[in-house]
Amino acid sequence: MNSVQIRSAEKALSVGTWLIVGGAMLFSILTVTPLMEKHTPEGWKWTAPILPLVVDAAVVIVVRLDAVLARLGGHGGRWPVVLRWMTGGMTLALNVADSALKKELVGVAVHAVAPLLLIVTAETGLAYRQAITAALLAQEARQKAEQAEREQAADRHREAAERRAREEREHAAALAREQRDHEALLAREQTAREEAARREERERAEVRERAEREARERREREREQQQAERERLQREAAARRAAEAREREEHAARERAALLAGGPVSEKLSEERARATVRAAFQEGLAVRAAVELTGWSIGWISARYQELRDDSTVRPLEGASQ
Repeated sequence: MNSVQIRSAEKALSVGTWLIVGGAMLFSILTVTPLMEKHTPEGWKWTAPILPLVVDAAVVIVVRLDAVLARLGGHGGRWPVVLRWMTGGMTLALNVADSALKKELVGVAVHAVAPLLLIVTAETGLAYRQAITAALLAQEARQKAEQAEREQAADRHREAAERRAREEREHAAALAREQRDHEALLAREQTAREEAARREERERAEVRERAEREARERREREREQQQAERERLQREAAARRAAEAREREEHAARERAALLAGGPVSEKLSEERARATVRAAFQEGLAVRAAVELTGWSIGWISARYQELRDDSTVRPLEGASQ
């Protein structure tokens, strides 16, 4: 039986004992109180329940302290035994007294059940608790012994493990020394190979650098030639555009001169020719009246065309600035 089962049995014993004690106390109070009322002077009958309560309180003290002492494995000596049997005897006597005075044997037997059960339960519960405490102590002793054996086995196992670990460390250290020596040899060989490879790489890098430098110089010369060619082409294009602009300007000037060379007209010109003449007059800075004489159109119409040309000349520079 393990400790859990033992404690469960102890709990069942404790619950059963207190149930019996509580029932016996209630039964005793109900049985003894009428007897005490019969033998108590008038005016003091309210004190009748005090005596059974006092006796039952002594029973509770005995049962409770016996349980504690038994759980601790101790013994209170002879006085707890005296108190236990005295309270039991008093409870028995008080419960059967009324029936005994009436010489009712059945009543004596019935009223003796609860006190006798209480007395035997108190003695049996004490014995059970002492036995349970002894069993728990024995079990704890066995557990301590088993724990000590496990600790000793663990110590032996730990010592063996430490010995194996020490031997493994020594073996690993020897292997590590051999490995380091081998790695050092390999490292020296690798260093020699790397040094040779670096020399070859430096030589190849120098060759590549010379080739790249020559290629850069060649590309630089080609870029300079291309730049000079672009600049030459740009200059030629600019010269062509300037010549074309001059030619357009000269052509426009000749057209304006041709339009303005006719002098005053006697009849109105067509609207298309009149607009061209007004544009030429505006560009040459002629007055509105001069344009009227050249086209034959009214001053209002000529003024409106001049205003359109002025607005157009104002809008174009703004559009160029925004672009």
